[in-house]
Amino acid sequence: MSEDFTEKKARAAAWFRSLRDEIVTSFEALEDAHGTGPVGRFEVTPTTRADGGGGLMSVMRGGRVFEKVGVNVSAVHGTLGERAQKAMAARGVPGMADDPRFWASGISLVAHMVNPHCPAVHMNTRMFWTPHACWFGGGSDLNPCLEYAEDTAHFHAQMQAACDAHDAGYYTKFKAWADEYFFVPHRGRARGVGGIFYDDLNTGDWEADFSFTQDVGRAFLPAFVPLTEKRVDTAWTEADREAQLVHRGLYAEYNLVYDRGTKFGLETGHDANAVLMSLPPLAKWV
Repeated sequence: MSEDFTEKKARAAAWFRSLRDEIVTSFEALEDAHGTGPVGRFEVTPTTRADGGGGLMSVMRGGRVFEKVGVNVSAVHGTLGERAQKAMAARGVPGMADDPRFWASGISLVAHMVNPHCPAVHMNTRMFWTPHACWFGGGSDLNPCLEYAEDTAHFHAQMQAACDAHDAGYYTKFKAWADEYFFVPHRGRARGVGGIFYDDLNTGDWEADFSFTQDVGRAFLPAFVPLTEKRVDTAWTEADREAQLVHRGLYAEYNLVYDRGTKFGLETGHDANAVLMSLPPLAKWV
């Protein structure tokens, strides 16, 4: 590509940072409004990548509402290693053999809740650039250990509204992609109740693709926060906690064995603690 993406990279990175700030503020407000005991607050740590760039790792542990939640944002650049080049080429990214430079920015969030009736959740949006291609990816999926049909319906409705504002076919396509992507083959089941997932989005209209990715990010808080507010004060039992811990084991298995972002982050030298932020604080296997 001959186009200079300097300004677009800056806009995308600034947007992901602004979304991070909004989510962190919202989650700390939930801590203030619910529960008893010490109020959770995010600990913010700068992250770096050896080749270039870095970001912020924001993690809250042991809160009233959030047992562990991480909201990471980064903008990194460098040269892809051989394994990453092959993975990109296998996905149809052109020019890897000729020029393996890359730039990437995004936000990644995973929340593990105190109350087993509150669903865990994942969200990320990102922009990826190489000298021969540029695309967006992301999505959000809900991971309850105790499922409520109305919660699933609300979450999906918010995701669908974000999709429908841009393309009538996006929700059906990206929901199916999430169902496939977040499936755990060795367990024969999904890790949660789905959501949307998309990658390699390049319609030829960068502004339209960026706008869609922003709307996916904006949809997250309206999709998730009302569910937390509805369930956070629900009484729970030790059996509920047991179900939560076992379900977290499923989540950990998926992220360590199959998740594309985890593999990419570790293989490209990003801060390991930031990459593995998604893992739950406690989990069990039966």
